[in-house]
Amino acid sequence: MTTSRPARPIVSRSEPAAGVIEGLTGIDPLFARLYATRGVTAAMQLDYGLAALAPVSSLDNIDAAVALLCEKRDQRITVVGDFDVDGATSTALVLRCLRAFGFAEIDYLVPNRFEFGYGLSPEIVQVAAERFPALLVTVDNGVSSIAGVAAAKAAGIAVLVTDHHLPADELPDADVIVNPNLTGSEFSSRNLAGVGVAFYLMAALGRELEKQGQAGAAKVPAQYLDLVALGTVADVVPLDHNNRILVQQGLSRIRAGKTVAGIRALLEQSGKQLARTVSTDLGFVVGPRINAAGRLEDMSVGIECLLSDDQSVAGQHAVVLDRINKDRREIESTMREQAFAYVKSLDSRKWPSCVCVYEKSWHQGVVGLIAARVKERCHRPVIAFARESVGYLKGSGRSVAGVHMRDLLEAVSSTHPGLVTKFGGHAMAAGLSIAESDYAKFKKAVETQLDRLYPNADFSGAIVSDGVLDSAAIARWGGLLQTAGALREAGPWGSAFPEPVWNGDFKVIEQRTVGENHLKMRVRSASGGDVIDAIAFNQAGAAYRGVVQLAYRLDVNEYRGAQTPQLIVEQIEAL
Repeated sequence: MTTSRPARPIVSRSEPAAGVIEGLTGIDPLFARLYATRGVTAAMQLDYGLAALAPVSSLDNIDAAVALLCEKRDQRITVVGDFDVDGATSTALVLRCLRAFGFAEIDYLVPNRFEFGYGLSPEIVQVAAERFPALLVTVDNGVSSIAGVAAAKAAGIAVLVTDHHLPADELPDADVIVNPNLTGSEFSSRNLAGVGVAFYLMAALGRELEKQGQAGAAKVPAQYLDLVALGTVADVVPLDHNNRILVQQGLSRIRAGKTVAGIRALLEQSGKQLARTVSTDLGFVVGPRINAAGRLEDMSVGIECLLSDDQSVAGQHAVVLDRINKDRREIESTMREQAFAYVKSLDSRKWPSCVCVYEKSWHQGVVGLIAARVKERCHRPVIAFARESVGYLKGSGRSVAGVHMRDLLEAVSSTHPGLVTKFGGHAMAAGLSIAESDYAKFKKAVETQLDRLYPNADFSGAIVSDGVLDSAAIARWGGLLQTAGALREAGPWGSAFPEPVWNGDFKVIEQRTVGENHLKMRVRSASGGDVIDAIAFNQAGAAYRGVVQLAYRLDVNEYRGAQTPQLIVEQIEAL
C-alpha cells in the first residue's frame, strides 16, 4: 500500500560567508563548497586524527570518575546499559576495556524495556544488588535516575553515572556524574553519544593506569573505536568535528579489518565489504539489527554479539539479530500503515503542529520508528504511543529542525503538573509516559506549548539541496562513478553534517517496482549523457513519463563485483 506524497519544496543550501570557500585551500572546489556549507571554516576542521580530539582531561568530572574506578578495581563492578545501539556499544566498550585493564569482577545488566523500563530504576538496582557489586556504572543513562541512584546508595553501592542525555534541574545523588551536557560544562563537544562519553572515560582510565605502571593501557580504548563509531552514528547525534573524528577513526578500523567479530558478522551477513564500509552502513545495516533486539526482545543478544571474540559465535548471534530484525519489519509495516491511514484521514491543511498517533494494539518497542516515519510524511514533530501497562501509555517522539522535543515535553510537564509521569531525551528524539485517560488532554497541551514556544517553526519539509551536480566537477574526477566514490569517502556524513543532496531534471527511460514498495528507474539527464540507474525507496505506485525533477544522493551500486553509479532518489516531481 502506498500513500500519496505532496511534493516538498526544494531549497538551496545557504551559502557560506564570503571567503570561507577560498580559505579551504588545497581542497577540490566541489568539496570545498560542500564542507563550507556544512559549517567548516578551516581545513583543520577536516583533520580527523585522534590528536585533534577535544582533550580527554577536559571532560567534566573525568578525574573523579577515574579515581572511583581505580578505588573499586578489585571489587565487583556492574555496568548498567540501555536497550538501544548506543547503550549496547557503550556496554561492550566498557566491559572490553575494563577486562583488558585487568579488572577481574566485571559484569553487566541491561534493563528489559518491557519489564523494567528505561534507566537505573529501583527495580533494576534490586536485581543488581543480588550480585553484590561495590560499584554500578551506568552507560547511556542515569542522569535522570534519581530514585534508582537513591536505592543503590541505600544498599551501600557506589554509583558512577555516564550519560549524554539532557539533565533536569535535579540531579541524582551519584558519587560521580560524567555528562558533557551538565549545566556549566565547558567541554567543547556536547554532542557526544553515550558511547563517546564511555570512550572518554576509558581513555582517561587507560592513561592513569599507564602512569601507575600498566604498560600499554593507554592504547586499549582506541582499539574499540569501531564500537564508538557504530553507537555515535546509530544514535543520530550531530556529527560535529569531534564526533566526525570518532566516527572516521572507527570506520578506518573497520575498513582495515580491525573490528570486533560482531560488527564484522553483521556487515558480512548483509553483503557489505568491510573495506568499503561507510557511515550509512552503520546507521542502516548494522544499527537496526542490534536495535531490533532491544525493541522486541532483550538487548543482551546484541551486547553478546559485540562482546564475542569468536567469529563463529558472533555469526550465530548475527543470525538471531537478523531474524529479530525481520520480525521488527513486519510489525512496523502493519503499524506504519495504520498510522499513515490515520494521517491520511486528517485534512493536511489543518494538521496539528504536533501529530500524536496511538493504537491499542501497537508494540511499544516500535513506536519510535513509527514516529519517525510519520514525521517524514507530515514534516512536523510526531509522538507515537503504545500501551506501556494497564492504564498507561509509552510515547516516543521525533522532531524537526528548530523544535526541541525534550524542551517541549518539559514545557508540557511544567504547565500541566502530573500530566507527564516521566520524560527524557534530546532535541530530536525523546520518550515519555502518560496516563491513558490523559491522551486527549496531552495532545491539546503539547500542541499549545509547541505553538507558544515555536510560533515560526518550519513544517514545509523542504529538501535542502546542494544544487545541480556540476558537470565540470564530474569531468574533473574522471566520470560519474569516480565522483560518486569520492563523495562516499568525503564524509563521514550524518546528522548535522548531511550527505550531499542534488537536484536536476532527468528523462525517465524505464521504471519498475522492486521489493515491497521501491521504484527502480533508468534515467538520463535532460541535458544528455549516459543512462543511469536510480532507485526511490518506498515510492512505488506512480507512473512517470517524460522529464521529471529528481532530488537525489549519488551513490555507488555494487552487484556481482561490478560497480556502477546510482541515484538514491528522495523525491520525484513530474514536470
